[in-house]
Amino acid sequence: MPGKVELFYDFSCPYAYLGHTQIEALCAAEGAELVWKPFLLGGVFKAVGFTGASMSPAKARNNLRDMYRWADHFGVPLNMPPTHPNRTVLALRAALAAGDALVTASKAIYRAYWVEARDISDAGVLRAALDGAGLDGADLLARADSDAVKDDLRARTDEAIAADVFGAPTFLVTAADGGAAQLFWGQDRLEFVRKALGGWRPALPDMPRAPS
Repeated sequence: MPGKVELFYDFSCPYAYLGHTQIEALCAAEGAELVWKPFLLGGVFKAVGFTGASMSPAKARNNLRDMYRWADHFGVPLNMPPTHPNRTVLALRAALAAGDALVTASKAIYRAYWVEARDISDAGVLRAALDGAGLDGADLLARADSDAVKDDLRARTDEAIAADVFGAPTFLVTAADGGAAQLFWGQDRLEFVRKALGGWRPALPDMPRAPS
C-alpha cells in the first residue's frame, strides 16, 4: 500500500500556492498518493479562535521578503495581487464543482491569483481562469451556487478542523508502513513530509489537544 499525502489548502495563502507547486513532484518521487482537500481558511481561523493578530512592521517586511525567497528557491513565479487578500469562497466552490477536474481547476485558480495577480473573488476572473484550463467556467460558477457544493465546502472545512488543521498548506501524511497520520504545516516542511512518507516518526512529547 503506497503512502498518502492529504493536501489541505485555500487559495488565499501564498505559502499554500508555493507548496502546491512542489507537492506533486515530491509524491511522485516517493510513490505516494496525493489527495487534494480544499477548505475555507477563514472558517478554520474562526473555529480555532485566530483573530488575525498583526505583525510588527519589521516582521511583516521580512515575511513578505521570505515569500519571494521561497518562490526563487522553488523556481516558480509569485506576484502579489494588489487586492490581496481576496475572498475565496466562490473560487473554492467552483473548484469543488469541477468534480474529477478539481486539480485542474485548483491549479488554474492558483495561477490566476499568484501568477497573474488577479482578483479571484471576481466571477469574471474565475470564469476566464477556468475556461483557460479547458473547463466550462460558466457552468462551474453556476454549480458553485448549489446547495450541494456549499454543503461540500462546509463539510471539508469541518474535516480540516477535526484533523487539527489550523493553517495552509497543511500536509497530513500516512506512511506506506501504516501507523497514525502525521500533520505538517507550511511549504517549509516539505522535507519532513518526504521523511514521514519513508516512515520517519521522531519521538515527541505528549501534547494533548486543547479543548475547543
